[in-house]
Amino acid sequence: MKLIKTVLVGGLLALTAISAAPVFAQEADAGASASDAANPSVIIHTSLGDITLELFAEEAPASVENFLAYANEGFYDGTIFHRVISHFMIQGGGMTPDLKPKATRDPVVNEAGNGISNTRGTVAMARTSQPDSATSQFFINVQDNGSLDRNPTSAGYTVFGKVTEGMEVVDEIRFVETTSFPPYHDVPAEPVLIESVEVVAAE
Repeated sequence: MKLIKTVLVGGLLALTAISAAPVFAQEADAGASASDAANPSVIIHTSLGDITLELFAEEAPASVENFLAYANEGFYDGTIFHRVISHFMIQGGGMTPDLKPKATRDPVVNEAGNGISNTRGTVAMARTSQPDSATSQFFINVQDNGSLDRNPTSAGYTVFGKVTEGMEVVDEIRFVETTSFPPYHDVPAEPVLIESVEVVAAE
């Protein structure tokens, strides 16, 4: 299975095997970084409800700056969550409802060595098999996915934020019906729109 631009042209990259046991905690369990009032906060307005994120400006500065740049220019408006796997993650931020990839900025450096794990409720950069290839796409972990952390055999996936409100919306998205539109798989049968990403606080 792939996680960023490999399978979904701008989509995902090659993911390693992950645990099959989903976690159903009501709130996001993303405690690797203490909440910091100075951290930027954004609201992802989706067609199924709002998801509020705290972004880790100190731990993942390049990734946060990159995400905010896309948000501030309205890049995410009208994109979709194009890859949804109920026991793994939900991914979006780069495809239109007709599964066309949007042109992106230059990729950012991989910051997966920041010590923050891909736990339930964390937000990470999607990428290709090349470590420093992340652009606009991101994913929200719906369970603990430690296999995506940096390790001796993988550069890992950069965690740059966590869900602080709206995990119930994430869980609603994770369980939508999915289908295949070759060459794309795990695509919601009914598009889940990212209507906009609103920056509500910043350093």
